[in-house]
Amino acid sequence: MSHPSTALQELKQRLREISDLQAAAALLHWDQTTYMPPGGAAARARQAATLAHVIHQKQTDAALGRLLDALEARTDALAEQDAALLRVARRDYERATRLPDAFVAELSQHTATTYQVWADARSRNDWAAVAPYLERTLVLSRRYAEYFPEYEHIADALIDEADEGMTVARLRPLFAELRARLVPLVQAISAQPPIDESCVLQHFPEAEQLAFGELAIRRMGYDFSRGRQDKTHHPFMTRFSIGDVRITTRVDEHDFRYAFFTTVHEMGHALYEQGIDPAYEGTPLAQGASGGVHESQSRLWENQIARSRMFWHYFYPQLQAMFPRQLAHVDLETFYRAVNKVERSLIRTEADEVTYNLHVIIRFDLELALLEGRLAVRDLPEAWRARYQSDLGITPPDDRDGVLQDVHWFGGLIGGAFQSYTLGNIMSAGFYRAAVQAHPSIPDEIAAGEFGTLHGWLREQIYRHGRTYPPAELVRRVTGSDLSLEPYLHYLESKFAELYHLPLPIKA
Repeated sequence: MSHPSTALQELKQRLREISDLQAAAALLHWDQTTYMPPGGAAARARQAATLAHVIHQKQTDAALGRLLDALEARTDALAEQDAALLRVARRDYERATRLPDAFVAELSQHTATTYQVWADARSRNDWAAVAPYLERTLVLSRRYAEYFPEYEHIADALIDEADEGMTVARLRPLFAELRARLVPLVQAISAQPPIDESCVLQHFPEAEQLAFGELAIRRMGYDFSRGRQDKTHHPFMTRFSIGDVRITTRVDEHDFRYAFFTTVHEMGHALYEQGIDPAYEGTPLAQGASGGVHESQSRLWENQIARSRMFWHYFYPQLQAMFPRQLAHVDLETFYRAVNKVERSLIRTEADEVTYNLHVIIRFDLELALLEGRLAVRDLPEAWRARYQSDLGITPPDDRDGVLQDVHWFGGLIGGAFQSYTLGNIMSAGFYRAAVQAHPSIPDEIAAGEFGTLHGWLREQIYRHGRTYPPAELVRRVTGSDLSLEPYLHYLESKFAELYHLPLPIKA
């Protein structure tokens, strides 16, 4: 066996090549969703499949496995960070080697093609055009799960890919408990007079909206020398390196809330990636700990910070100055209530904090039904409408605002993604509580437009570690306890009971 340091350097070199190829694939996807002309769709699908095939070959190279074996025999000679790298590289290698090359290439080409079909079909409200592609996606999703027969539930392999250690058996009772507390809160709020949101539903020109969003996220810490913002159908964050972390948004000129809170949300993801230890560049440690942990950062900045009174105490005068005709005569409290209005709605990405997780739980339940064979793709639109009626008391008028609204099933697999959003909401409250306990001055600093203490604490406690710690361990290290609903429910019920003048506790 070669010396551990030599084997470690060879391992890092191989992992760096994989990382570079993944960055190239991500760049192709970013271009496809931002600037690529429609005529490039077929070639882009082929290019994505070619890259996926090359990446998978390198991920499953037997020489990589032998390096891992050799290093695992000498873990006593490794530094803590290198031991963490070895753990993560082994996990990725074991998962990659389960998937045949042909399957990976087929999946990549299919999802790239399906994304383009979906983008066009959604604009035309044409479910029939994309349904056959989704049928194939379901077949591929089930086949993916079959390559991991050790899992108890067919969705577990998909869930564990994004949220290491999470399973259907763990998520179902967690989501059931959350839903049991959310439904009475939604009902109690719905019984109150609705908040007047007219101040945010005026005409806000796109250029000024984008300028204000950029002003705010610069102040919060997004580094534009290592990032940029563009427009897309379905906003996302992507990284090509720690020095190139980009965000996208979508603008509604007749609702100020959409573009601004989308921008802050994606910035939260980007702050995480920009804050990872540069020493991890080119290795699998240079990523977020999990989908849920990543989402916790976007939701923390979007909700606990950017929807708070303290945030707008500083930023609202600047917003009024940028939009004097729309907001000069609107007081801060009216605006604050408008950006926090709770309303049963159709669109997940536009949902308020209280109803948002109900949207996620609906999707989670539907994809489990698809994977288990209890629901056919052809019946999905009707099942979607039925769940929205039963859970939120509304029914989408068309498929554009129903089953076609989210990109996930049309740009990837069915299963394994939506749970991260609710896990992120739950984690966000625990992380923010821990930050304020460590630095009680944070709320006052935010009211003064200062975000350095909060950003620095998050960078030190979460961001810099990347994937060094499994998500459950990271949560314990940061908060001092296992994942808990209590901080999130306390935050949510306290905020909206005060906003809607409701007595606590909320009665079912």
